[in-house]
Amino acid sequence: MSELYAPETTYELLHEYTKTDGLLRHAYAVQAAMRAAARRTGNDETYWAAVGLLHDFDYEKYPEAPDHPLKGAEILRERGYPEEFVRTILSHAGYTGVPRENDCARWLFAVDELCGFCMACAMVQPDKRIAQVKVKSVRKKLKKKDFAAKVSREDIAEGMADLGLEQDDLIAHVLEALVPVGEDLGL
Repeated sequence: MSELYAPETTYELLHEYTKTDGLLRHAYAVQAAMRAAARRTGNDETYWAAVGLLHDFDYEKYPEAPDHPLKGAEILRERGYPEEFVRTILSHAGYTGVPRENDCARWLFAVDELCGFCMACAMVQPDKRIAQVKVKSVRKKLKKKDFAAKVSREDIAEGMADLGLEQDDLIAHVLEALVPVGEDLGL
């Protein structure tokens, strides 16, 4: 395993650029969903977790498109990350024009918005616990355009289609990945 993907290295880079709790929690959630996706598909969990953790590391400093994720890509290249890793992260933002060329990129795109949506679903639970969120509840809330309105339902649908997964299967995957890290997410 490359030191670039080691948890100590990726957490240090994330925390160098990201200070707000909300963005940190999102990074941890996507990291957990990507680690679970790697496990599910027989891929390198450390690498996929690093992609999930760092996909938005530059967002707080460069929130406007296309600065995010293009500025982050420059930083990753300067730090020695290989081009495949950088392109995978670039591909999570459709406006970059970078195609999702591998399973890691397709999973990142599929779980990114859905992680945030599932976390929003937990916040309206009486105890605010992700473990209490059910697939059926997420499915229903996805139909309500005013709930977590900034979450792109189109991106979620496109991500599912790219993976060839049914909606309930992807929702269940994300929820199952987030439950073990619920305390880290404040959920």
